Amino acid sequence: MNNKFFSQWSTKRWASIVVLAVLVGLGIMKGGAFSKTQSAPMAREVEVKAMQVVQKDAQLQYEFVGKVQSKNEVKIMSKVAGNVVEKMVKGGDRVYKGQPLFRIDDKQYQSSIRSARATVNQSQAALNNARKDLGRYEQLVAIKGISQQSYDAQAAQVEQYEADVAANVARLQQAEEDALDTLIVSPVDGRIDVNDVSIGQYVAPGSTTLATVSSLDPIWVQFSMSENEYLKFALLGGGSLPEAFKNNLKLTLSNGALYPGVGRVEQIDKGIAENMGTITIKASFDNSTNLLLPGMFGRVIAQGEVKKNALLIPQRSVKELLDSNYVMVLSPDNKVERRAVKMGEKLGNMWIVEEGLTASDRVIVEGIDKVKQGATVKATMMTPEQLASAKQ
Repeated sequence: MNNKFFSQWSTKRWASIVVLAVLVGLGIMKGGAFSKTQSAPMAREVEVKAMQVVQKDAQLQYEFVGKVQSKNEVKIMSKVAGNVVEKMVKGGDRVYKGQPLFRIDDKQYQSSIRSARATVNQSQAALNNARKDLGRYEQLVAIKGISQQSYDAQAAQVEQYEADVAANVARLQQAEEDALDTLIVSPVDGRIDVNDVSIGQYVAPGSTTLATVSSLDPIWVQFSMSENEYLKFALLGGGSLPEAFKNNLKLTLSNGALYPGVGRVEQIDKGIAENMGTITIKASFDNSTNLLLPGMFGRVIAQGEVKKNALLIPQRSVKELLDSNYVMVLSPDNKVERRAVKMGEKLGNMWIVEEGLTASDRVIVEGIDKVKQGATVKATMMTPEQLASAKQ
């Protein structure tokens, strides 16, 4: 009885195990088949912004580092000696031609004027008496009352007194001029520096610098170009800088703003500097607002030649690797191709392409670092106007 029951139980148990194994196997097979038939999620296309290569005549521009300089920087010195008794300006003030700046103690010069004037009066009185005597001698010599020699001696005496009067008048004029020179005035319009003398300081004529006045309007911007650059422009201008270069200079300030005035070349150095291999040029800019101050730096922009049918792309679309440049180009079906390019001159936010692209190519402007060679992307096209208005 027990053996029969045990046999039936074992048979049922083994049957259950077999059924369970079959079900598990079917489940595994089903799961494997499902995983094979289920499609993998599709990779999302990278979104980029691109621009068509621009082909047009390009007016080339050249940039040079410039430094603002005063056109006239005058050291203020006294023509007379004495102590400074008055200052009419403060260091850093804007001053005008003829404006009083300092006053030197003039007491000794006023005394010299009085003394010189007295000497003039004295010598003039002596001259007047001598002339009267000469008149009487002239009458006497006519009637043989005196000798001709006496008359000639009196005439010589008159000439001597006339010379004395002239010399004394000149001394008086010098004394008056010295007194006037105790008031120091500005010789030019400009700005006075802060390193001026103090009240009470003794100044020596022609050697003590009371202050320096720098003219501001117009003002110079000095820059240099290499020998090869100068030769290039000189050949275009028939031996000198072209007129379009000399008369249409622009200035970009250190903060990136474009200065509103236009500069003109006024001076070109006599030759190439031996130690630098460059030639120095000075351009004059109007500066009525006094925005430009000596010592400022900026970039001088000069107009160059026109390049016909130039190919231009945004500067930000160009990547540099070692000593070469490359861009990411889109095929007609929006596949990415990495292409080496040779670049020319920069023009605003654009760059002229010498080799590697055609006018029919499209280059990626934004999203370059997110794409690889051969990838398919979703491209949004930009215009040059949109590029200019976009944040850099």
